[in-house]
Amino acid sequence: MEAKNTKWLLALLFFGTLMGALDLAIIGPALPMIQVEFGMQPGGLAWLLNSYVLLQMIGALLLAKLADRHGPRLIYIVSITLFAAGSLLLVVADSAWMLYAGRAIQGFGAGGIFPAAAAVIGARLAPSERGQALGILGMVWGVAFLAGPLLGGIFLRFSWQWLFAINLPIALLLIVGAMKLLSAGGRHEPQPFDLKGMFTLMAAMGALVLAINGIDTNAALKSMLTPQVGGALLSLVLLSALFWRIEKRAVDPIVQPALFDSTQISKSCLISTGTSALQSGSIFLPALLVASLGISPADSALLLLPGVVAATIAAPLMGKLINKTGTRLIIVVSQVLVGVSLCIYAFVDMDIFIFICASVIGGIGSAGLVGAPLRYIVLAETGDHDRAAAQGLLSVVSSVGRLLGAAMVGAVAATYGGGAAGYQAAFAGLIMLAVLILLTAITLKSKTDELIDTD
Repeated sequence: MEAKNTKWLLALLFFGTLMGALDLAIIGPALPMIQVEFGMQPGGLAWLLNSYVLLQMIGALLLAKLADRHGPRLIYIVSITLFAAGSLLLVVADSAWMLYAGRAIQGFGAGGIFPAAAAVIGARLAPSERGQALGILGMVWGVAFLAGPLLGGIFLRFSWQWLFAINLPIALLLIVGAMKLLSAGGRHEPQPFDLKGMFTLMAAMGALVLAINGIDTNAALKSMLTPQVGGALLSLVLLSALFWRIEKRAVDPIVQPALFDSTQISKSCLISTGTSALQSGSIFLPALLVASLGISPADSALLLLPGVVAATIAAPLMGKLINKTGTRLIIVVSQVLVGVSLCIYAFVDMDIFIFICASVIGGIGSAGLVGAPLRYIVLAETGDHDRAAAQGLLSVVSSVGRLLGAAMVGAVAATYGGGAAGYQAAFAGLIMLAVLILLTAITLKSKTDELIDTD
């Protein structure tokens, strides 16, 4: 592929993914204004986030599956269109239910953007170019974290609706670009869609979100025995078992059970779940700073920027290194760096300099864990027929890891009385998870084996 076309292609995929990532973070500053305008309770506000995350997980699998059947171009365009439709509904919303519907449609569309983008990279770029391309897409989360609060502050000077109205012209440009730059592809085989699997999956994801959001971090174990949480957890187990049984019998399943015949994919899913759980601990870093140093929440948020900048810079570099070192070395070294940062958070008396050092170390490590390497492994282990679906699966297990990790850190911190000691105890617990991830990463294929399989 010509270098000029590659640059335009990556720009198209980058900004589409960025649009979806921004709207997960950018809504935070608008929540107080939305709460006042619609008279919403805190629990209702939480579902503006929950509905997005829930439908994003569902969309990641369903739309990714459709991308394998009908080609990533169509599904990339459909995903962007759905995201724009949800944004429009939010702009014109005059009730809380319209807000929930808009966020749900947004989330569903956002779920299909990254798997379709990764499938395009797998189909259009040579293996030697994929690592750097995936690394560039991996920059999205750091850029979204940096730009989200800034853009939110700018648009809120006018009204909160502008946070979502800006998506409409961007989506139009992305759709036009996709029609020109992306090829059709797809199998176009007349196979029945896995409707049973789809509805069972939606129910299972809903049970997961209900269970996690029902857990009281001040009494985690006790709350799990309540009818709401206990019933949701039981439903999750039963629905997951039913979903797996349906998928094994389906003609064209949403999640291909044969994917797990690849130990590389199975290990990648485990590593992705664990590293996303570790990453969710960063949500509580401002609280650790406030409790340890007595600084304001605004100042604590600013101290996160060095780590985010480090991760943003490191992400494309990690992707570029894949061709030289292989994925295993990058993942192992990255996990060691994350482990070092967790040890500092857990056991070292905190001051600003120490915190910045730890956040930079952890940011570089995170870039090698949630960015290109795992996506590269999954691309290498899948063919044209299940490339996007496998990427969607990786997106879903990452989301599950973030949900579980945030709940776990909050519960441990509350158990130890909150404050600096509580958060440090939670980070100490994450170290054990980091060790398990490291032991799994060591068993991944070497660079030599990866090259043999790619050839």
